[in-house]
Amino acid sequence: MKRNFLLGLLLSLSFLSLKAADKGGEEPVDLVNPFIGTSNFGTTNPGAVCPNGLMSVVPFNVMGSDLNKYDKDARWWSTPYEYHNVFFTGYSHVNLSGVGCPEVGSLLLMPTTGKLNVDYKEYGSTYEKEVAHPGYYSNYLKKYNVKTEVTATPRSSVARFTFPKGESHILLNLGEGLTNESGAMVKKVSDTEYEGMKLQGTFCYNPQAVFPIYFVMRVSKKPTEAGYWKKQRPMTGVESEWDVDNGKFKLYKTYHKELSGDDIGVWMNFNTEADEQVEVQMGVSFVSMANARENLDAEQRGKNFDAIYAEARAKWNDDLSRILVEGGTKTERTIFYTALYHTLIHPNILQDVNGQYPAMEGDEIRTVKEGNRYTVFSLWDTYRNVHQLLTLVYPNRQRDMIRSMIGMYEEHGWMPKWELFSRETYTMEGDPAIPVITDSWLKGLRGYDINKAYEAFRKSALTKGSENPLRPDNDEYMEKGYVALHEQFDNSVSHALEYYIADNALSRLAAALGKKDDARLFHNRALGYRHYFSKEFGLLRPLMPDGTFYKPFDPKQGENFEPSPGFHEGNAWNYTFYVPHDVMGLAKLMGGQKNFVNKLQSVFDKGYYDPANEPDIAYPHLFSYFKGDEWRTQVQTRRLLKEYFKNAPEGIPGNDDTGTMSAWAVFNMIGFYPDCPGDPSYTLTSPVFDKVTIRLDKAQWGRDNLVIETVRPNDEAVIIKKIELGGKPLNRYRITNDELLKGGTLKFYLK
Repeated sequence: MKRNFLLGLLLSLSFLSLKAADKGGEEPVDLVNPFIGTSNFGTTNPGAVCPNGLMSVVPFNVMGSDLNKYDKDARWWSTPYEYHNVFFTGYSHVNLSGVGCPEVGSLLLMPTTGKLNVDYKEYGSTYEKEVAHPGYYSNYLKKYNVKTEVTATPRSSVARFTFPKGESHILLNLGEGLTNESGAMVKKVSDTEYEGMKLQGTFCYNPQAVFPIYFVMRVSKKPTEAGYWKKQRPMTGVESEWDVDNGKFKLYKTYHKELSGDDIGVWMNFNTEADEQVEVQMGVSFVSMANARENLDAEQRGKNFDAIYAEARAKWNDDLSRILVEGGTKTERTIFYTALYHTLIHPNILQDVNGQYPAMEGDEIRTVKEGNRYTVFSLWDTYRNVHQLLTLVYPNRQRDMIRSMIGMYEEHGWMPKWELFSRETYTMEGDPAIPVITDSWLKGLRGYDINKAYEAFRKSALTKGSENPLRPDNDEYMEKGYVALHEQFDNSVSHALEYYIADNALSRLAAALGKKDDARLFHNRALGYRHYFSKEFGLLRPLMPDGTFYKPFDPKQGENFEPSPGFHEGNAWNYTFYVPHDVMGLAKLMGGQKNFVNKLQSVFDKGYYDPANEPDIAYPHLFSYFKGDEWRTQVQTRRLLKEYFKNAPEGIPGNDDTGTMSAWAVFNMIGFYPDCPGDPSYTLTSPVFDKVTIRLDKAQWGRDNLVIETVRPNDEAVIIKKIELGGKPLNRYRITNDELLKGGTLKFYLK
């Protein structure tokens, strides 16, 4: 049965390849360029991963040599790979994409030849002939004449090393990686299998957010000799005289029981023939070594490297084909499908094949009851657009993610903020689970306990600050309607603006659930941003505890990530228009439409707009709230796409933030954007493509597809002349999710 299934799968993929050839290589999976975002601090990587898979296997090139442009130990560095680096020290397993803090990226697997050497500064190699596709990566190690290839299943990976004739080695380095934690254990199970554990954690300054990853490694060929290594501590005095390994890497050749330490590893020696291939499988789990083995067996039994890659490719092509685009240039299609690819890397499944997963912030092991349990919730980023994309195009996945968040509340007592492998890192600010779940609920996505979610939301919104990890300054916020500046750089305005957005969403949800008093309470709280409005500057300005404005006030202070009083990673210009739930109210404070539009336009004209950080990424869409100025949205979104999103390693304007910047590109390239989290609506803009067909889940949305068509007089046309929805004129530039789906076809005429 397995052989027949595999044969059928390969035949299907052959058919897909023939179709791609007929269309000039236009299968969506063939248009992805995984090297986009691997420089310019985009912090993506070209490694192998399945859609939302737990396992990713990534070339690690950020340590060990002065040949590299960037080194993880010489500066703040958050990614295992940088495009312009040249020194490869192995493949890391389980990695993060697009984040701004270092974490995981360990279990480094490295092939070498010649004399055995276990010091990564010496065994690393330069490389060439890089190839990357969704689910696959390969390079050629110049020092060793070894071709390396990797691919992945959802919970495991396989590497294939093609060796020259002679003495060859495979090394597993458990001492290095991106994680700030050290410590590991490894044990020989058989001549071709090892199991162990590596400690990970402390993402973004939380020293207690640590956790273990368990692994099982298998090689396809029995080594001629194998053992462990461990870096010995430096010794002085008499004891140093009789220890030949003092301060060095000690090779253990006859000891084969378990070994623990901060800087340990496994070495295996082989005698290989020319072009002999050795495969190395790696299964992982956050529960146990037994589960890691079960994951590996279940997902790779009876399959070789090529079959596993074929499955990964098929998974990616199906997911990417949910949105089919026609027209535009091949470069634009590549940018689009790579962006869509990046939005489907995180969050990741967490449970093992037997359903077990580590409960949130505890030692308990639980079993998932329904669907998938997800992890890696970078919610301060993804609440703005990634989850809106998932809700529309991948609703079953989004439903499981909501169930996962509610499960975290049941286990830990709080909704997640920036959850990572069942530990809360408390990175960034706000209460971002509220707009995520509210948005999905108001759009009609069901299948989870909304009352339990509402209970959690109300708890974080009303609990006093000293007992509230999500809103630590809630006392002042509830009493005064704002958060005052108590220390020069305490991000008070940024905190409050996030609370206003969360409370606006909570008010909408309360109203939908028939909780009128709560709806009124949270609606009024969401308008508290008005306290910060300074008529003198026409901007939001920090407030002191006595209610007076902070001074001296420089609205530009905070550029280039310098500290700024009241604002996190930005300044007053980056945050003032971050009131998406009351755009008209903010315009009134500014003196009306003309003043609002002129001030917003100046953000772009004066270079104050920051495309690499979240607070102002919806700024271009705010023009569409005002009749006669909607064209500015269309001009700005197209300009920003061309300027900041490219088919190049520098093709993302900054940290991709687990797909957030990429989701911005996806939405704007197809013609609409969710500029107000928690509001089930979109702002319309001119699409890049002539036709976009979104394959919908009919059981969820009541129709098979959504079509966006664009008629343009020439390739340079950007401004919208008229819009039709379902064949009828649409005379506005904002549309609800229900209207969009019921219309079925959205047609733009450009001029």
